Amino acid sequence: MDRRTVVRGLCLAVLLVTASALALSWGSTPSDAVSAAENQTATPFSDREQVVGERDNPTVITTDPPGGNSGTAAIVAFAADGRTLYHNDTYGNYFDVDPDPPGSRTVLYVAGSRYDQCPESLEAQTSETFENGCAEVAIERTNLTTGETERLHTAVTHWDIWHDVDRVDDSRLLVADIADDRVFVLNTTTDSIGWEWRAESDLDPDSGGREGDWTHLNDVELLDDGRIMVSLRNQDRVVFLSDDGDLQRNWTLGVEDAYGILYEQHNPDYIPESRGGPAVVVGDSENNRVAEYQRIDGQWRQSWTWQDDEIRWPRDADRLPGGHTLVSDSQGNRVLELDETDEIVWQVDVPTPYEAERLGTGPESATGKSKFALANGTNQQTDAGSETERKTGVGWVVAFVTGPLVNGLLYVAPSWMTFWDLVTALVFGGTALTWLLVEAYWSRARLRSLVGR
Repeated sequence: MDRRTVVRGLCLAVLLVTASALALSWGSTPSDAVSAAENQTATPFSDREQVVGERDNPTVITTDPPGGNSGTAAIVAFAADGRTLYHNDTYGNYFDVDPDPPGSRTVLYVAGSRYDQCPESLEAQTSETFENGCAEVAIERTNLTTGETERLHTAVTHWDIWHDVDRVDDSRLLVADIADDRVFVLNTTTDSIGWEWRAESDLDPDSGGREGDWTHLNDVELLDDGRIMVSLRNQDRVVFLSDDGDLQRNWTLGVEDAYGILYEQHNPDYIPESRGGPAVVVGDSENNRVAEYQRIDGQWRQSWTWQDDEIRWPRDADRLPGGHTLVSDSQGNRVLELDETDEIVWQVDVPTPYEAERLGTGPESATGKSKFALANGTNQQTDAGSETERKTGVGWVVAFVTGPLVNGLLYVAPSWMTFWDLVTALVFGGTALTWLLVEAYWSRARLRSLVGR
């Protein structure tokens, strides 16, 4: 048997094995809860079947799929007994969702759709010109029982959809404006803007991301003491503003490119001193973990972290009463609940979840305690100050590959693909390309031989 036959046989074997593995993975993918919920929306609630496990209260989930096409993104709610309570897929992306008011089955959410060419109907709502497409933003309240929906505000932005709003009072919302790198107070009665803070007033313009996505400001929270907590994803930082808009630099959690603390985080939740804080629970997205930081003696110290072999790019973590934690694992395509010992006690298959809320527990982590308090201060803390070294060289490459590169590929890959499916697909593609190049080389060498003769 000559060398070429051996190489062809090996390549064919690898292609067959990897293709079979991908087909098996695709065929064995369980039906996700969002699709199951959609299939039951036309059925009276009394006749609907259980699609997820039981919990003490309803659970609401938003999804943010790649591409942003309506019909694939959704806001979905499951009753305490696991039956579908609500499903809506009007928009291309769904982000923040909160009970409004707390304790009710009415939720406040922000959603929207992106357009490569801005529709005339949207351009007519603003004086801006959108040469490279636009995004529609919708802030709505929906009664999950009746389905009655109220539109509170519509906006048109030049590139992205606001990710978060936080209730200030009956007529005002605090907005995380990802499109213009700012935080502002919106009066939904008059559609006017009151107070605002612009990131450019306090941040180095050379920090963060590229033009058009500088801070990726994805979360804002009005604290009980009047301060405002803001998540600046591209700066790897959670910052605090005083009630008059001054940046409290000594309260900043994280340092840009110091990935041992935070790496492009999402949705930090603040736990005040009255519940064992000051502490912050956060989806440490590109580190593929969820974490908590406790403020001790004026410094942030890591007091808790959790990850398993499946978690990829988590974007939300809510501390529930009793020490449980509700996690939205975006590229793991699941929402899961950890108990006080960090064991998974509930899990739902959901494609690209962004945020999950357990109704009856207040918005986000409003009734949860810090791990430091739950352990009576006996748990181990890691000083965040010892992990502030910026990543460079090999360290940066490793962090980038295990974080943004893999998570970015999974974001655009089919929802059924896991990390190992992605590895298998890369092996399949690499083998096919190598075989093609080898055959081209052999053909060229044979042609040269014939010409020489």
